[in-house]
Amino acid sequence: MQEKYLTVAALTKYIKHKFDTDDHLKEVYLKGEISNFKAHTSGHFYFSLKDADSKINAIMFRGQNRQLKFQPQDGMNFLVKGRVSIYEQMGSYQIYIEEMLEDGLGNLYLAYEQLRKKLESEGLFAKEHKKEIPKFPNKIGVITAQTGAAVRDILTTLKRRYPIGEVYLFPTLVQGKEAYHDVVKKLEQADNFGLDVIILARGGGSIEDLWSFNEEMLARKIFTLHTPVITGVGHETDFTIADFVADMRAPTPTAAAELSVPNVVELIQNVEKQKMRVKEAIKQKINYQRLVLDSAKSSYILKNPMLIYENRKQDLDYLMEKINNYTRENVKNQRQKLNYIRESYVLKRPKNLLMTSKNNLQNIIMKLDLLNPLQILARGYSVTYVNNQVLKDMANVKENDIIETRLNKGWLKSKVIAKEERK
Repeated sequence: MQEKYLTVAALTKYIKHKFDTDDHLKEVYLKGEISNFKAHTSGHFYFSLKDADSKINAIMFRGQNRQLKFQPQDGMNFLVKGRVSIYEQMGSYQIYIEEMLEDGLGNLYLAYEQLRKKLESEGLFAKEHKKEIPKFPNKIGVITAQTGAAVRDILTTLKRRYPIGEVYLFPTLVQGKEAYHDVVKKLEQADNFGLDVIILARGGGSIEDLWSFNEEMLARKIFTLHTPVITGVGHETDFTIADFVADMRAPTPTAAAELSVPNVVELIQNVEKQKMRVKEAIKQKINYQRLVLDSAKSSYILKNPMLIYENRKQDLDYLMEKINNYTRENVKNQRQKLNYIRESYVLKRPKNLLMTSKNNLQNIIMKLDLLNPLQILARGYSVTYVNNQVLKDMANVKENDIIETRLNKGWLKSKVIAKEERK
């Protein structure tokens, strides 16, 4: 009886087999809007693809999504190709995506903005990394399509403005899915060619036409070059990722050629102007020095050179006289000081000075003895102490207190038996 009942797993396997063997489900093309997008740590993408009426779960494995130029986000519209099958553990059907294309230009602009912000945050656009464009380059490299208006305008401009420069053309693909690989290759060749500057250019076009210049690989290659790069991609309003990372951006290919070299005609004109200014400055200097020379030649001193000697001789006599007077005055002052010392009382009567000093010393000693409290004790006086304090008032002692008396010679220790006031 139970043999007719299937397990859930068996039914799921049967349905999965039907899906996997259905030719219509092996290659399915869908378009829709992404929702519930999740980039797993494994590198796989999980999300839903929906339209106004339905929704289907989707997965895009890491091996396929690594080719994408952008990070999918909720709300973006895509055209996808894949196969539909059953995920057995959940018993739900889903599409396994192999290819994903943007549905409309909006997603291209989104991919452009995502890459621009990423590279900017890494510092690839920072001014401190920009290399200086040489003012007078000897070798100019041009990387662009071999034919077309862009290469003609560049070469014509370089020849007209700077015919003394050596121009080297590196033809490259500028449009198509793999064009940026060819541009990267030509940049490597040009960077090893000993050039002074590189012009990377192409004519105008749509965002799809210019997309090769928005590739991350190309931007990073420009950043690592040793040779400065000037970009001239598209029209004035076109800004590519290559423009941001380049050392200088020009609005057009022709403008890139103009910015890479100076104008020889203008240089020659400037040189001629400088020559005229130098000649005029030299002429004015000569005229001025001639006036100075004429003034010197007509000066009174040059006509009468002995006057210089006479004035200097008179100055010498004046200085010698001044030195002699100073010397005599100084000797006189020193002699007066010496005589004063010789006539001093100390040198003439040194014994008298010694006796006077001894007498003064004796007087000072006698005065100190008079003030010495021990001399007072020698005359019969004494000093009494109670508790190591000099006893000055009878009120400070009471009966039976022990008192000490200092005599001229020795101490007495006594006990107070009675106190008596005397007048």
